[in-house]
Amino acid sequence: MLADILKRIGLAERTGRGVDLIYLGLLRYGRPAPDYSRTDATNVVLRFLNTVANLTFLRLILEEEKRLSRPMPLDDLIALSELHHAKRLTVSSLATAVQKNESAARTILEHLVEAGLVDGHGSSRQRDFTLGSAIYRKMGKAGDYVRQAGYDPIQQEQMVLQYALKYGRITRQQASELCHLHLDKASKLLRHLAERKRLVLHGQKRGAYYTPFETNECAGA
Repeated sequence: MLADILKRIGLAERTGRGVDLIYLGLLRYGRPAPDYSRTDATNVVLRFLNTVANLTFLRLILEEEKRLSRPMPLDDLIALSELHHAKRLTVSSLATAVQKNESAARTILEHLVEAGLVDGHGSSRQRDFTLGSAIYRKMGKAGDYVRQAGYDPIQQEQMVLQYALKYGRITRQQASELCHLHLDKASKLLRHLAERKRLVLHGQKRGAYYTPFETNECAGA
């Protein structure tokens, strides 16, 4: 009864709301999420990072809330904050951040893609995400978007071919690092170039590498 009286006169709230309020208060200002990692069965340990508020990020949030005519949902704020600090995000990593399953995390990200706040990259099963190009542009960091989003397929092919010509060979790992691709996507790119007779495969599995097709023609001649 005493707790209910305190709630009615505005001096207390029901349990469970404080954590959300802390998250909302920090994330709206572009600050990192609160750290509860040292909490155990008997103590709640809450750590705040003393970082300067990102007013540009706050303006973006306020603009979106004005467009929606409502406050931005906490899960959306968590996703945008994770992208703001980590630069790139997968469905599984967001699922961990929002403490929900991957299906719910994918829905959050795809919703933000539709709103133009986030861009998705890659196929549906291996899709990852960055803040949208418009967001980077508003923050005055258009160049950072290009580096985070990676290169289009034509650019990737040219980069791989130029690397192979310059160094004589290229591996899947080198193609992955060069084009900012997952290893399986790098393999697919290399196989595609080999099928088009731009590269030649040598070896198998971990020992595999590719050389320029022109080099092999000359050697055979």
